[in-house]
Amino acid sequence: MESLSILILDDEKVFRDEIREFLENESFTVNAADKPSEAFKILEKLHVDVLILDLRLPEMDGFAVLEKVKQLYPHIEVIMITGHGDMDAVIQAMRMGAVEFFPKPFRLLDMKAAIKRTRRFIDLAHKLNEVNKSFELLSRDLMNNFGYEIIGTSKSIQQVIDLMRKVAQVSNTSVLITGESGTGKELVARGIHYLSSRRDSYFHAVNCSAIPETLFESEFFGHKKGAFTGANEDKAGWFEIANGGSLFLDEIVDMHPNMQSKLLRVLEERKIRRLGAVSDISIDVRIIAATNQNIADLIEMNKFRNDLYFRVNSFEIYIPPLRERPEDIPVLLKYYTDSLSKRMNKKISGVDSKVISAALSYPFPGNVRELRNMVERAIILADGDRLTLNEFTFAGLKPADEEPEGAGVEEVFDLDEIEKRAIIKALKSTNYVKTDAAQLLNITRQSLDRRLEKHNIQL
Repeated sequence: MESLSILILDDEKVFRDEIREFLENESFTVNAADKPSEAFKILEKLHVDVLILDLRLPEMDGFAVLEKVKQLYPHIEVIMITGHGDMDAVIQAMRMGAVEFFPKPFRLLDMKAAIKRTRRFIDLAHKLNEVNKSFELLSRDLMNNFGYEIIGTSKSIQQVIDLMRKVAQVSNTSVLITGESGTGKELVARGIHYLSSRRDSYFHAVNCSAIPETLFESEFFGHKKGAFTGANEDKAGWFEIANGGSLFLDEIVDMHPNMQSKLLRVLEERKIRRLGAVSDISIDVRIIAATNQNIADLIEMNKFRNDLYFRVNSFEIYIPPLRERPEDIPVLLKYYTDSLSKRMNKKISGVDSKVISAALSYPFPGNVRELRNMVERAIILADGDRLTLNEFTFAGLKPADEEPEGAGVEEVFDLDEIEKRAIIKALKSTNYVKTDAAQLLNITRQSLDRRLEKHNIQL
């Protein structure tokens, strides 16, 4: 196991020296302190991965130290130890972010096993940090190419970006973008345009579901003055506006069947004629279409033309929903928190880890759009400099507002047994849904998994 940096904070010299010697023999880098003020001086100077923290200390108790450490050094994992304790202490430590809780005396081998379990989550935190760094590089690259960011570091989003780059090099190929509402289909369409040789021409987006059949020809093809009542001047249609560039047809499947046939003819002939005109206009427009519906089903029901489908679907790009790429959620939370707080002139330094944990178990039916709106509202509600679960209660990401049944009732001093009972009761009260049990205990799903493994609780 690669060396971790460990700090022991305990006022009992014999215990402090014993555990320090043991951990150093296990190849850990170990520092020790006998009071909180000394420990915080060490934390200011040295990087620490794990803090082994006694509950009873001079100057301030272990809970106060835990709270301060989590505020100043949220990356540090804390293992609490005490010669006294009850269920209230265990629950409080868990809720404040401690990863383990040991009663004195304990076996040093058990402490080593706890550090080994904790190591997995430290590694995950390091990987997340690397993801954030790579995201920043990717974001800058996309900004340079597109003029805006496409956010995500998951393999599926990387594949989407790769497809965008490739199809952008062939400027006349029609593209169909599929995916649920809110996944970012228009952003992908704009990315294709800005990556292509058409980037200096116009990108025009059209919501096909909002066009009445009676206005279709006038809007798409334009009209001459006097072509119909109210046509007081010549007007260019959307094909002319986007000539040389790209025309984005969002929700193309909502287009009326008569309009579909007229669109097909234009795509085949590459010519339009304004209403009231006597001559055609040649056009050079790339068509990028999008839909959140299953086109195959609509073709089967004769609601969408099969020949138009093949015309617009020379190249398809599917954008997966956010629930299928949860690794993008922390990155998106960071991006929208940073960008929106800056735009709204609010000093928000980041997002609490409990928000990230809750978001990872949320299905996001509205996808990225819903996440963005969620963060925007949370920033408006925030009074502090960090977004917490309190600001996300409107979205269903809320902390438990009651303790597990029976918490604090029994005077039991086997802290492992107390923690185990609390977890089992939380599982039973939530029908063994781990995400709900973790919320009830006010810990992360990952922390609950770690404790299930520690206590050998099988579901």
